[in-house]
Amino acid sequence: MDSNWNGELKTGALLCLLVAGVSLAGLFYLPYGYNEMESSRRFLPPQARHLLGTDNFGRDVFSRIITGGRYTLFVAILTVTGSACAGSALGLLSGYAGGLWDEIIMRLMDALSSFPGILLALVMVALLDNGQFTLLIALLVLFIPSFVRIMRSGTLQYKHRDFILAAEIMGASPFRILFRHILPNLAPSLLSASALGLSNAILAEAAMSYLGLGIQPPVPSWGRMLSESQNFLFNAPWCALAPGMMIMLTVLAFHTLGEGIRRRYC
Repeated sequence: MDSNWNGELKTGALLCLLVAGVSLAGLFYLPYGYNEMESSRRFLPPQARHLLGTDNFGRDVFSRIITGGRYTLFVAILTVTGSACAGSALGLLSGYAGGLWDEIIMRLMDALSSFPGILLALVMVALLDNGQFTLLIALLVLFIPSFVRIMRSGTLQYKHRDFILAAEIMGASPFRILFRHILPNLAPSLLSASALGLSNAILAEAAMSYLGLGIQPPVPSWGRMLSESQNFLFNAPWCALAPGMMIMLTVLAFHTLGEGIRRRYC
């Protein structure tokens, strides 16, 4: 059992470092401009000069994969960070205060959870603009309920422990009890949920971009690259395989890391 979670943790961490390293490498070096077009090199298969081939506009797929990974990870990290902070605060308040506050917060989370992700994104696009920050807001709101439930459950588990009752008797404020005594004990669960949330956020961002609701051209994203390559899937399969494999690898990396953390510390 120990070797299983240890292997998951190491494998997930190595895959995450690999994906992050490849994506961040584009800040310092790109073989070609991600939007550099040349008609004479359209649909070139993978070769020494173009490791993952070229697309229908003659753009280097490898350069676009690296750049798209940076924007995809940026959206996913901001989404999970924002939803984890907001969800943790609401979950701690809901679990510790109880009563009316608990009912209001949890009924609101139930209402948010009832909206399908695609529908929520469409509403956001109708109210705001169709772009990266609209997608970010939609995903952030979509991911808050899961963090609220995790933190609320953990708070209910610890709020009646002896060390919490001792802190209350000594006159510690609710803020200090929540963020000094309860939150540190829930950090492993929060970290595991965040890693799993990153895998879900990356998959959600790719799905939204595939439908045209996410990162907009000329900036590349893995989901939009999949959408653009479906018309010539049989003529140039490398254009779809490259972003598809990157989505699969990244989701697998964060999911494995989150499972390893959960089995090790939770």
